[in-house]
Amino acid sequence: MAGANQKADEPIVDINVTPLVDVCLVLVIIFMAVAPMAMTVGIKVLQSKAKAAEGKASLEENVQVKLSLDGRITINGAAVEPSVLPMRLVEAISRSKDKMVTVTADEGNRVGEVVDILDTAKQSGAVKVAILKSEAAGPAPARALGG
Repeated sequence: MAGANQKADEPIVDINVTPLVDVCLVLVIIFMAVAPMAMTVGIKVLQSKAKAAEGKASLEENVQVKLSLDGRITINGAAVEPSVLPMRLVEAISRSKDKMVTVTADEGNRVGEVVDILDTAKQSGAVKVAILKSEAAGPAPARALGG
């Protein structure tokens, strides 16, 4: 059964691709099973422009967190130390009607600081989080490209 043109004492020189196909199909199945678990989990954020939230919700209905350029944090206008931020967020979110936290940051703030506040808000019980651009910030300064 080695082939019609082959004699009994000649070695088989044809490549058998069946094991290769079997291995490839097994790898495809493994990747299909693992891919959904490999997806990274992130924070879903509602993005908005400055003044977009006016008239939609009052201060009693959501929690407003402001981060200034010098690192000062306020919750609904009251200054908060970073060490007690989670506790103050839990209190504010429990009084909130829709459990929404809006974070307003100056344009020069680092992304990591804003993400830390968003993460703390989600862990404190916020159902929704949104990022607003600071109203006092002007247009972004032009940056030279290429170094």
